Formats: sequence, structure tokens, C-alpha cells
Amino acid sequence: MGRENLSFVLEKQGIVKFEDRPIPKLASPYDVLVNVKFTGICGSDVHYWQHGAIGSFIVKAPMVLGHESSGIITEVGDKVTSVKVGDRVAMEPGIPCRRCVRCKDGKYNLCIDMRFAATPPIDGTLAKYYTLPEDFCYKLPDSVSLEEGALMEPLAVGVHITRQANIQPGQNVVVFGSGPVGLLCCAVAKAYGANKIVAVDINEERLKFAKSYAATDVVVSQRESAPDSAARIIRDCDLGHGADVAIDASGAEPCIQAGIHVLRTGGTYVQAGMGKSDIMFPIGAMGAKELNVKGSFRYSSGDYATAVGLVTSGRVNVKELISNKVKFTDAETAFNDVKAAKGIKTLIEGVEDSA
Repeated sequence: MGRENLSFVLEKQGIVKFEDRPIPKLASPYDVLVNVKFTGICGSDVHYWQHGAIGSFIVKAPMVLGHESSGIITEVGDKVTSVKVGDRVAMEPGIPCRRCVRCKDGKYNLCIDMRFAATPPIDGTLAKYYTLPEDFCYKLPDSVSLEEGALMEPLAVGVHITRQANIQPGQNVVVFGSGPVGLLCCAVAKAYGANKIVAVDINEERLKFAKSYAATDVVVSQRESAPDSAARIIRDCDLGHGADVAIDASGAEPCIQAGIHVLRTGGTYVQAGMGKSDIMFPIGAMGAKELNVKGSFRYSSGDYATAVGLVTSGRVNVKELISNKVKFTDAETAFNDVKAAKGIKTLIEGVEDSA
């Protein structure tokens, strides 16, 4: 097997393989070539592997997986000025068209022509080399490791969610779901000065970690009605008339329903988790409370830079989320571990030069 640009490829639903591909060429004088050093595994990667599709995005041809990556720049285009060969960078994996109305108003995450890594038919970052525009590479200071750099992607998601929620100092926040994104929402809310940060999950081990990480209170989900669940959270966590902000990072229908009920009047709800396409939604409570209800999709202008700044300043710690690192050649084992919900965040190391 060659090693020019070894890549981890989803051949079709349920079947992955290693494949040597050509080193990608710089398509623009503003592009750079990155030697990928660490890649985190996201739930969407596992979902494509297991099911071959997410909504309307269907794997119709072999596709390289991965989009949470960091690396070292090995080549730059003629007009690149912001980074140089040898720089260690976090890699933002979605490239918008830059010309549509959504791009021009700063919400490029909503670009209808977005080319996002490991979203069919675009290849992902689980390869030895990957190309990006220079302005989608974020230089890491010496104090931030490449391992931490790979976690800037889920942290940027957490930054965007909390921006959608407009979290203010002194507010009480309830976060449903204590996976990596939910935990990072707790961490960013803490950095932004939230008063109480309540983590809700069915997994008591995850909640134990959440309490040691960024949550002030934790609540174990139980089989009960959404209003009863919300009332229990409000009572046990002393939230008065309800939380100021509720974030769902689970995608689970009972959590979404409880999230609406746990809010005070005039509160803000943000949907971050992905679950069923259609659910029963407590629209009566939403209207009567005059809630601000928002979606959240990936990250947009300034979110990655904010993520790097939060880690650099020490206000958010992402090292604690790294529960395992595996060799590139053990990538499938890592995917199986993530599917089995082992640990918090598993990183796949880059292709070894000597391999």
C-alpha cells in the first residue's frame, strides 16, 4: 500500500477502507496544503458510516471521512499572507461560496453552496494532506497543542450555539445532553459568566464528568412527562420561575419538550442536537411564554477565532475532553468506540511519515 496521501474512506454504508490518493493540488493562490495531525470523530461521521446518509445528504460514491482536524502547513499559494509553511493550525472544514446573500451578511454557515468536509460528495480531512483557503486556517499559539487544535471544531459549534442563545452574565442555563457539544456549551456558558449551568442527561457517568468540568448542577433524566421533568429540574436546581436559556444538545424528543417547559417567560431556547426530523412540540407553551426559539447550524463568522481565543486564554479547557488517541491505521477501531459511546472525545493521529 502506498503512503502518498493515505486516506480513511467510507466506500459505502457500513464499509470503510484505507486508500492511497494523490496529494491534493492548490486550487487557488490563496490556498494552503495542510499535513493533518489530529482528527476528532463526530457523531455525523459515525452516522454516515452506519447509515450512509443524513437527511438529504446521501453517500453515493466513496468519501473520505472526518472534519474535526488540526495540522501543520506544508505549502502555501502565491498570495497567502496570513500563514506560512510550518505554522500549526486548526482547520475550519466548511468552505462557503462567499458571494450569496447569506455569505455577505456574515451567516456563511447558511450558504446554500457550502462545501463541507465529509458531507457528500465532499471528501473529509481523515487523510495525510488536505487543502483549505488560508482564512479557514487558524494559527495556534505555542501554548495550544495540535490535539487541542482538533477540538476547535466542536468548540466553535458550542460558541455558535451560545451566541444564538445570547447568554449573559448572571443567567441560568439548562443544557440537555452531555456529549462533547453539550459539555462545550456548558464550558462556554461558564466562560460567558452564566450563574447556574445545569447539565441533563440519562448517562450518569457523563453527568459526573459534566459536574467536574463546567456544570454547577446535574440532573438525571427519568421517564416522566415533559412538564414534570421541567418542574423537577426547576425545583431541584432552584431556578425560580424557570431558566433564562435552554439548549438542547441531545436531539431527543423528551429533552426538546422539557426544554420548552423549563424556561421562564420570555426565555430563549436553542435547538442544537440532531434527532428525528419531526417531533411533537409544545407550541402552546412556546407561544404563551413568548419564547425566543432558534436553530443553530455549525458555526459562522468569528466563531472559530473565538474558540481559539477561549482556549488560549484558559477560559475553556478542551484537553479534559480527550479520552483516547489512536493511530491512523486504527481509525475503524476508534469509530467503533465512538459508536459504543466510550469516553468523551477520541482523536485519530495523522498518518505517520515512516508508514
